[in-house]
Amino acid sequence: MLDLTLTTTAFASGAPIPDAFTCKGTDISPALVWTGHVEKTAGFALIVDDPDAPAGTWVHWVLWNIPAATHALPEGVRQFPRLDNGAFQGKNDFGKIGYNGPCPPPGKTHRYFFRLYALDTKLSLAPGATRQQLDAAMKGHILAKAEHMGTYRK
Repeated sequence: MLDLTLTTTAFASGAPIPDAFTCKGTDISPALVWTGHVEKTAGFALIVDDPDAPAGTWVHWVLWNIPAATHALPEGVRQFPRLDNGAFQGKNDFGKIGYNGPCPPPGKTHRYFFRLYALDTKLSLAPGATRQQLDAAMKGHILAKAEHMGTYRK
């Protein structure tokens, strides 16, 4: 098994996230690419969150059942419960389906973690599920994990 690596051309790991991918800009998701082969992968899941939010970890995106043959997501994934590739999107902490980018209160710099999981099964979650439901469904099925972190400050 090779390590799973997650990257984006939008920003380097640990670097500031450009405004286009935040509430200050057009609030679209960045293009993501992952590499590495993980045997027995049935699909992927993605969670984007901000552990520095004032009320605790704030979820910006949950996406699952990304086909195993898929190794990229385009910029600006549409905010539909089901995507053309068969993947499902859940509800973020803004109460919306799909991606909503960084939008912290003014002040300190926040970290935004994009985490990709290789799973050994397809998940039987309905579109619109929450991060908590996704976490519970993934338990015991994670084969590998990759992470890319960006920062943002208003």
